[in-house]
Amino acid sequence: MPADRRLDPLASKVEAGERLTREDGLLIATSEDLLGVGRLANLVRERLHQDRTYYNINRHLNPTNVCVASCSLCAFYVPFRRASDGWTYTVDEAVRLAERDVDPSVSELHIVGGLHPKLRVDYYEELFSVLKERFPWIHIKALTMVELDFIASASRIDLDELIRRLKAAGLDSCPGGGAEIFAPRVRDVICDHKTDAGRWLEIAELVHKNGLRSNCTMLYGHVETAEERVDHLLALRELQDRTGGFQCFIPLAFHPDNTQLAHLPPTGGRLDLQTVALSRLLLDNIAHIKAYWIMLGEKIAQVALHFGADDLDGTIVDERITLAAGGTAGRGMSQTRLEQLIREARRQPVLRDTLYRPLAAGG
Repeated sequence: MPADRRLDPLASKVEAGERLTREDGLLIATSEDLLGVGRLANLVRERLHQDRTYYNINRHLNPTNVCVASCSLCAFYVPFRRASDGWTYTVDEAVRLAERDVDPSVSELHIVGGLHPKLRVDYYEELFSVLKERFPWIHIKALTMVELDFIASASRIDLDELIRRLKAAGLDSCPGGGAEIFAPRVRDVICDHKTDAGRWLEIAELVHKNGLRSNCTMLYGHVETAEERVDHLLALRELQDRTGGFQCFIPLAFHPDNTQLAHLPPTGGRLDLQTVALSRLLLDNIAHIKAYWIMLGEKIAQVALHFGADDLDGTIVDERITLAAGGTAGRGMSQTRLEQLIREARRQPVLRDTLYRPLAAGG
């Protein structure tokens, strides 16, 4: 396949550091010239980060998989009416799980779970404060915009009050999950019970106004179109122009196994790499793009480091959400293996904390 000459004007804009338009994004998302798109994304990536590739030493904690939503995309949840088939940890049980996995080298606890109507603000206040007391050095990255919305409603308190109380209890930043695809047409199919796009963006803005950073995401490779992927990214870019609160964008490859959308094929490497490149090129105001190895697998994640990504996430351990949907990488990865993958890709590994401050190797 010959190079796509339509990329030439776009390449001039990228080389000049100009902001790309929606039409540019559609061209990137649909071009057959994958290597040409990758070259442009890599140019931006190296302009921002040179050969550096970031990773952290982190652990995942899922307090519950019981959820009142019934999203078609999800293989993780157990319906609230069958709560006994799932798990819901007390604060003491959750802390004991953390104690099993956390040592002084771990800099981050990533905490997300189902929408359980009995886990309200007081539960999370106690959980965060006890975790902070037990692990005073740890950064608590917890609760998606969807979870915050639900907890505020279940607790019958204002969302701003919820965020302030959780921040006082130890919440340090928020993950970016739950955004899925902002297009209403798609959300009606994959997550019709979930916080809608406008509300997700509104909550993220409020989180940022309360002095907390967050990540942002896009779930791709199901029923969305290229146009809907581009529009999703542009909505994130517009909010970032206002708040500057997104520190990293994570394109999430959909895993269909064990979901209501199991008839769909998994994403291929081409879509994975093109989406990483599209993200890097459109999101000119978000510093970091993640190649989330849990969903991409080691090999595609390595290649993605030359298609715009500058971060591999971390060691993780006990990631259950992708695992439930047929992922095979949820048991974690050693620091040595992560660094090996980065060096094999001819990049320089940089151990970081959640806020992308470099850490000395070994903690």
